[in-house]
Amino acid sequence: HRDFIKNMITGTSQADCAVLVIGAGTGEFEAGISKDGQTREHALLAFTLGVRQLIVAVNKMDTAKWAQSRYDEIVKETKNFIKKIGFNPDTIPFVPISGFNGDHMISEHADLKANISPNAPWYKGWTKTITKDGKKETVVGGVSLQDAIDDVTPPKRPTDKPLRLPLQDVYKIG
Repeated sequence: HRDFIKNMITGTSQADCAVLVIGAGTGEFEAGISKDGQTREHALLAFTLGVRQLIVAVNKMDTAKWAQSRYDEIVKETKNFIKKIGFNPDTIPFVPISGFNGDHMISEHADLKANISPNAPWYKGWTKTITKDGKKETVVGGVSLQDAIDDVTPPKRPTDKPLRLPLQDVYKIG
């Protein structure tokens, strides 16, 4: 909601990773990525404020009847616009979820395949490209949003630099 952008900026300026939640409902995704859409605005703000790790959760897949074609369309369009912003889409996990029903929100089993919702038999888990020993390799990292959050790499902190503190408001008393 536009009334909370100031709070969003304050929180994002301190974040190591952003979770971009995109609605899969008809018209909802399209409105969010339109020229003035909030999905586009939030991704741009996150990148501008220094967030370099992103997770994309495609929510409300239950309202899209868990259609793989809808999920694939959203992933393709989202990859296009986040690449223009500056993110590397190959390093970003995309997770189809239903927050209402709890599908792919958490992983309850050690076996990845056991965590895949019966509503999405086409889903094999999220992948991302990592650099290991100087070589790029694509790995299946997990199934759920929880797995993606657990996989976030803490950035190096500039502990040898002066302390920086974000300010939200300044009050003049008297």
